[in-house]
Amino acid sequence: MIFYDYWRSSSAWRVRIALHWKDIPFERRAVNLLKDEQHEPAFRALNPQAQVPVLIVDEGGQPHALAQSLAILAYLEERFPSPPLLPAEPWLRARARQMAEAVNSGIQPFQNLALTERLRAAGLPDVPAWVQDCIRRGVDALERLAQDTAGTFLVGDGPTWADLYLVPQLFGARRFGVDLAPYPTLTRVEAACAALPPFQAAHPDAQTDAVPSGSKT
Repeated sequence: MIFYDYWRSSSAWRVRIALHWKDIPFERRAVNLLKDEQHEPAFRALNPQAQVPVLIVDEGGQPHALAQSLAILAYLEERFPSPPLLPAEPWLRARARQMAEAVNSGIQPFQNLALTERLRAAGLPDVPAWVQDCIRRGVDALERLAQDTAGTFLVGDGPTWADLYLVPQLFGARRFGVDLAPYPTLTRVEAACAALPPFQAAHPDAQTDAVPSGSKT
């Protein structure tokens, strides 16, 4: 498999965790979003949305490009079911998907660079404060949802999609200056994830194209 990725992309980060968790060999190809490499014709041919991640998979001897983190995770779960990243029980599977989607569509889009740049261009007076408010409302909902299902992780005692979405989102929350002290369940689960080698290998700082802390990139 070939994986097109950007080191700090939360969407790509989720998939990196799954690839390492399932011990799937892959070739990583970095796409520098700040240099607009995602808009180059060769990459847009793989994903017309000009977004990472993109996973190139082989089906029937033919390569296929697959984008969008939820779609990629579903593909990996179906093709490589062990070790699982979704619970066996239907209700818990649905809750793990719900929590993942709460981040995917309910929090992460509001912190995307493309959106924040448009808001600045439109004259929104305090874009960082607006983003912080969106993130706080989202993680507040996650903290409350977690009360029904949390064990060591957000849904029971094994990592699920919910955790794959949580970890990058909390990283993003800190980047935007959001205080996470009011969310003890989420930060406890984050710490449990951080102790696991697949999560460590997938961390942005472990990627070959990572930029040193303190850089504006």
